[in-house]
Amino acid sequence: MKNEKQPLWTRDSSVLLGGFFVIIFLIAYIWWPLAEEALAYVDWSGAWWLYMDWLLFGIFLFMSITIVARADLRTDVLIVFVGMCGGLAIESWGTQTNLWHYYTAERPPLWIIPAWPIANLSIDRITRLLNWAIEQASRKSKPAILHFLFFAVYWITFACFLILMLVFVSPTFDKSYTWLSLMLCVLLILTPTDHRFAVLTFIAGAGLGYFLELWGTTRECWTYYTNETPPFFAVLAHGMAAVAFWRAGLLMKMIWERVRRR
Repeated sequence: MKNEKQPLWTRDSSVLLGGFFVIIFLIAYIWWPLAEEALAYVDWSGAWWLYMDWLLFGIFLFMSITIVARADLRTDVLIVFVGMCGGLAIESWGTQTNLWHYYTAERPPLWIIPAWPIANLSIDRITRLLNWAIEQASRKSKPAILHFLFFAVYWITFACFLILMLVFVSPTFDKSYTWLSLMLCVLLILTPTDHRFAVLTFIAGAGLGYFLELWGTTRECWTYYTNETPPFFAVLAHGMAAVAFWRAGLLMKMIWERVRRR
């Protein structure tokens, strides 16, 4: 696997971590009323640790650690760019079709967009770790068996996801945004480039997505039309979004390489 001998902390790790904290500072500064409202729940004169949002702190710490692991700006810049654009598209779709809404009533709120590229970086690290673990565990097994296993898991997983998506978004079948999203998902599912990496990316995205959705829906930062905290589909949708971002990155790399050759 690429970068196996690369140290966990690189020069680019410092750049990414610094950029991460700058983004957090800018969000807090520009949207200070939101930050002030959140801090108001903490009793700083008493047992403040009882009022702290430890789930948010845990997510923040986990993502901080993962994004700096074996950082490489040559590839991470693309991951950030795709995550930013993809996140904006997803948030626009969901809020414009009223599948979910934010407590600020923004459609979509710009302060949530930077969370997508940060999550995309974290998912990239988790996926690479899972891929490395699979390679280590399967050294003595036959590649054909492993390939068939992930081939079967891929089609079962994504077929089930598509069925769940159709059910969840059915109230918005009258919206063009929804049909574009459905067509994109079908296109991605029917044109796999790497079954194993797609499955691992989906698992990583859904795994991180569960905690993000749990925090957001239980704190009523955002609410789905089903009022679930969180909806099962929303968790899996993070996995599908991660796969879409990964595939978009591959496409952009391919286009860039062709442009450079000319």
